[in-house]
Amino acid sequence: MTTLSGHRTAAGPTMADVAAEAHVSVKTVSRVVNREPGVRPDTEARVRAVIERIGFSRNGGGHALLTRTQTIGLVIEDLANPFYSQLGAAVEREARIRRYQLITASAEGSPTRQRGILKGLVARRVDGIVIVPADDVPATDPALVATGTPVVYVDRPVRGEAADIIVSDNAGGVRSAVEHLVAHGHRRIGFLGDLPDYWTARRRREAFVDILASLDLPGEPRVAMGPHTDDSLATVLAGWCRGRDPVTAVITGNNRVTLTVLHALRRADLRLALVGYDDFEFADLVDPPVTVVHQDPGALGQKAAQQLFGRLLGDESPPHTVVMPTRLIVRSSGRVPATAPAGAPPAGPRSPRRT
Repeated sequence: MTTLSGHRTAAGPTMADVAAEAHVSVKTVSRVVNREPGVRPDTEARVRAVIERIGFSRNGGGHALLTRTQTIGLVIEDLANPFYSQLGAAVEREARIRRYQLITASAEGSPTRQRGILKGLVARRVDGIVIVPADDVPATDPALVATGTPVVYVDRPVRGEAADIIVSDNAGGVRSAVEHLVAHGHRRIGFLGDLPDYWTARRRREAFVDILASLDLPGEPRVAMGPHTDDSLATVLAGWCRGRDPVTAVITGNNRVTLTVLHALRRADLRLALVGYDDFEFADLVDPPVTVVHQDPGALGQKAAQQLFGRLLGDESPPHTVVMPTRLIVRSSGRVPATAPAGAPPAGPRSPRRT
C-alpha cells in the first residue's frame, strides 16, 4: 500500500498525489509528464516509477498543467499608481522577451478581490503569477496549490510560507531620509505614513521610530498614519508646528502621501523641510525641488519576473528573499532651515504651477 492510498479521490490519482509520493513539486511532475527540460534524470526516473505504480493518467485530475499557455499573470494594487505601472511595465518587458503574454489585474488593496483574480488566472491556466499581495496572507488558493503554479511576491512579503519574495530596502531608505535631514540641522522630524494595513507603511513607520531612537533625537516621535486628506494633514502639520518644540521637517511614506503633503503645506501656509518616499512626476519642478528616497519599481518588476521565469525553466532551489537597494535623490527640499526668522514668509515646498 502506498502512503497516499488511503485518501485519493474517486477520480483517480492526481499530479499532487504523484508529487507527494515522489517527494517533488507538482511542477516537476508536470515537466516529466510533458517531457519538458529542467528535470534531473534520477528525479525523472523516480517520478515515472511513481506514475506507473499508482496509475496516474494525463487525462485525469491535474490536467490543467499538461501544456504551457505562454502566459503569466500580474496582480498589483492600483493600475493608476505610477509606481505599479512602472513595475508592471518591467514585468511585461521580461515576458515579451520570452514571447509570453501578460495578464494584469488590480486587486485595489482587497484580499477578497485578489482571491477572485487568482481563481480567474488559474482558470486561464497561466504558467506563473507575480503578486503584490493585498495583505500578508499567502496566496494559498487550493487551485494554485493543486496546479503547482509558481508564484513570486513583490513589494510586500507574506507570512507563514516559504516563497520567492522581492522587496525594497525600506529601513535603509528611511534611514537615508532621516540622516539627510539631521545633516541639515533638523532634530524634530515627523513621519506621515500611508494606511497601516499595508506592510510597507508599517515597515517604514517602524524604521522611522527605530532610527530616531538610535540617533537619540529629542522628544517623542511624531507619527501620523493614513488615510490622509489635504485638510487632515494641514491640521496635523499645524499642530506639529506649534509649541516650544515644533517639527521642522517631515518624511512621507510614499508618493501619494507626498502629493497630499504638498497641498497641505500650501493650505496651512507652513514652512517645513520635506523628504518623500518614492520619486514622482514634477518632483524636480516643485519649489524647492523635492528630495526623495527612490526605490526602483522597474528593477523590482524585472527581478520578480526573472525569478518567476527561472522557476518555469526548472529552478528548484529554496525560495529566495531579495532586498533591492534604494537611493536618496538629493534636491533642495531637505535644506529648508531648521529655524527661520520671525515673520519670514513660508518657503517650504510648493506645488508646481501648471499652464
